[in-house]
Amino acid sequence: MSDLFKTPLHAWHVENGAKMVPFAGWDMPVQYSGILEEHHHTRTKASIFDICHMGEFKLMGPKAKSALANVVTHNLNTLGPGRCRYGFLLNEQGGILDDLIVYCLADDEYMLVVNGARATADYAWIKSHLPEDMFFENISDMTAKIDLQGPESCKVLNRLMGEDWSFLTYFACKKDEFDGDPLLISRTGYTGELGYELYLREDKAIKLWEKLVSISGVKPAGLGARDTLRLEMGMALYGQDLDENHTPAEAGMGFFLKSETDYIGKAHGMDVRVSLVPLALEGRRAARHDDPVFLPSGEEVGHVTSGSFAPSLGHSVALAYIKAEHADNAEFLLGKGKKKITGKKADLPFYTKGTARIKL
Repeated sequence: MSDLFKTPLHAWHVENGAKMVPFAGWDMPVQYSGILEEHHHTRTKASIFDICHMGEFKLMGPKAKSALANVVTHNLNTLGPGRCRYGFLLNEQGGILDDLIVYCLADDEYMLVVNGARATADYAWIKSHLPEDMFFENISDMTAKIDLQGPESCKVLNRLMGEDWSFLTYFACKKDEFDGDPLLISRTGYTGELGYELYLREDKAIKLWEKLVSISGVKPAGLGARDTLRLEMGMALYGQDLDENHTPAEAGMGFFLKSETDYIGKAHGMDVRVSLVPLALEGRRAARHDDPVFLPSGEEVGHVTSGSFAPSLGHSVALAYIKAEHADNAEFLLGKGKKKITGKKADLPFYTKGTARIKL
């Protein structure tokens, strides 16, 4: 465990009985009271998640927009101050190096939020493709990120901040203060529920976390519930559903490639050899990452990327890369050995009652 990174909230997790597991090089809480309970609490009330392992970069300067537009798939021409947008960092073959959210904080001032396991590699890649005189800083070590998620999260945020935050729309962000220091609040979410991301100095994370926990109805949730919540929404996870061997179009996300700039990988971002297919499974038995996928005839045509029991649905679901010529088939068989699981092609999101886009 000594070689694992620890977030500023690590001691609190241990002291409060969290089950800790290695994740992307970090020692992270997978659950507190239990994955099912934390899942349902997030779907009905409000939970907080320690996401301090994520990476954050700052990019500034009079040419920041044009320089960044050459590296990411995001359309920065339509991304104004106070808005953020999801997209990709691609290699020359159109493979996904990472998925990330770009925040436009002001004209020619951006923050990039990347996956923790990819932060070092992403920073080096982006920096190598920026002008040498461009200000580009990895602020991950000094930045904490706490996610507040659930249909009651706006009420919680209002109590935390002492003012009404219902004005913040989906994929918007605003600067504020907490305990005399800068605080950035955005509304994006990775659970399908109304939710907010709170970015602040890492040494203020524990104070903010404990203040949130003290608010009635708020409970901490671990990575286990975060995974079942995101999978019910069909949201992809880098390293499982997304990787540099697959394009955004193969992941079913070609619609994000709207930038008119000739960014790295653009020529191949829409290439499709396989398709990421959502599957509804029979019963509670779940398919696992890398389980083979077969046609009813027995021909192997793909593999599972993510699979889990879906607590909100009462049955299991999965995402699987399947050869493009078979991706429209209605039924597949999943798993190893003789006793395979039947998976039927489904629509996304699997769970359709999320509050993420609700107008407040």
